[in-house]
Amino acid sequence: MKTASLLVILLSTLIPAMGQTDGPGTEIQIHTATLAAPSDQRQGAAVYSPATDGTYTLIRKGSNDMVCLADDPSKADINVTCYHTSLQPFMERGWALKKEGKNAKEIFDIRESEVKSGQLVMPRQNATLYALSGSQADYDPQTGELKNGYLRYVVYIPYATSETTGLPLKPDVPGQPWIMDPGTHRAHIMINPARN
Repeated sequence: MKTASLLVILLSTLIPAMGQTDGPGTEIQIHTATLAAPSDQRQGAAVYSPATDGTYTLIRKGSNDMVCLADDPSKADINVTCYHTSLQPFMERGWALKKEGKNAKEIFDIRESEVKSGQLVMPRQNATLYALSGSQADYDPQTGELKNGYLRYVVYIPYATSETTGLPLKPDVPGQPWIMDPGTHRAHIMINPARN
């Protein structure tokens, strides 16, 4: 009798967990992740889900050049990103270093050194990343839709500077493009649209 009861309890805990991996939970996660991508690139985007060790697990293979990262439910509010596939080696190296316990400065310095040595390859062309964020209160977990989301843009241009691009080092007005981390492997144009 005790064995049967124990088996029922065990199955009742395993079945929902299995459903989250293979059922509508994954579909919702994919839908939300791809909201950051341009609409014509969402359907074929590869999608990764955050793992408990700080890395990411592929939950949908892609058929185009877009990669999306699903929201981390352990963190407040909703944050998803999508980026050009040429940035994947850069991203994966960051995940690996974070898993090793490296802090943000260490990760930056290691990747800078590895790019300079040719061990880590950054995109040869400009590569765009889209970051969508929003309040948990505006998120519908049943449909995966997010209302009042804020979308910002990052265009990676390794080793670019203010002098080579004509971009300022900080925005003078809301929405003005500016360059961050100039002269490094992680140089990128930031575009933060004005909020209503």
